[in-house]
Amino acid sequence: MKPRSSRIAAAAATLVVLAGFATACNRGSDSSSAASGGGKPKIGIDLPRADSDFWNSYAQYLKSGVSSEGLNILPVSNSGNDVTKLVANVQIFQNTGAKAIVMAPQDTGAIATTLDALAAKKIPVVSVDTRPDQGQVYMVVRADNKAYGTKACEFLGKQLGGKGKVAEFQGSLDSINGRDRSQAFASCMKSQFPGIQVIELPTDWKGDVASAKLQSTLAANPDLNGIYMQAGGAFLQPTLALLQQKGLLKPVGQPGHIAIVSNDGIPAEFDAIRQGQIDATVSQPADLYAKYALFYAEAAAEGKTFQAGPTDHQSTIISLPNGLEDQLPAPLVTKDNVDDTSLWGNNVGH
Repeated sequence: MKPRSSRIAAAAATLVVLAGFATACNRGSDSSSAASGGGKPKIGIDLPRADSDFWNSYAQYLKSGVSSEGLNILPVSNSGNDVTKLVANVQIFQNTGAKAIVMAPQDTGAIATTLDALAAKKIPVVSVDTRPDQGQVYMVVRADNKAYGTKACEFLGKQLGGKGKVAEFQGSLDSINGRDRSQAFASCMKSQFPGIQVIELPTDWKGDVASAKLQSTLAANPDLNGIYMQAGGAFLQPTLALLQQKGLLKPVGQPGHIAIVSNDGIPAEFDAIRQGQIDATVSQPADLYAKYALFYAEAAAEGKTFQAGPTDHQSTIISLPNGLEDQLPAPLVTKDNVDDTSLWGNNVGH
């Protein structure tokens, strides 16, 4: 689990972002300010959580985008991984005149009724990173999460030469992301690397749960030689701390090294790759999530529409039963390209 000081710092960083949003929103009532968003349709934004470096970076990119685009943003809320809070926050947006709403529901099954209610009120929704199972959405801004699982499997399988045991920290399986990554990883391992045993460890995206389960797994499987972390922002630090404590944090290339592949693309993962602590990560584009969440929210509020097909930003919009999804690129990062300046993880503070 992250040290208490790190959790406090992460939460404080998000509070600063929220305060900045609130200030920008208050300025929005001043029609004399060109950058205030005055005259533009109101947009509601709910942040999903404050306990992840990835989501805190997303919040910072949102703040920057709101400022640079001069959008009219209602006071930003944070649902703290609680769908009940998300529903309440959305009601406030609705009551205060939102013409579009940006959210990232962590429980993708429980938000359907709220989405249908918003659709009935003609308030379009942009869902970031997660695809609601049901309920109408204007646009899902997301990377191909099945590709996350497949890329992690293919890299890890080759690193291990197709043999060994891999612990998989699964995200919450009531989330489409957790399901997509888990199913793709399992399917790839079964078809391409049948000699590797996958030990599935559900975690609900919680670092302390992952650490506790890894400790038990290592006790029962001292020959474990691989780990797949579905979210580096939640799992990286507790995993490295546990391996260090047990004398198992061997650098890449040394005997006894446990090959580790992650998902997120946060700066800490890049540092861990440079130090040889982990082997790779799939970079989840926090910067593009924020950029296109705001882009589609403003477009939705203005009544614009989109169609399935290639975009002008190296992605593809696909049709869903309940809307559209813009699948943004998410590259695999290894020691060979970890210093690429186009990666968002190389352009934010630690």
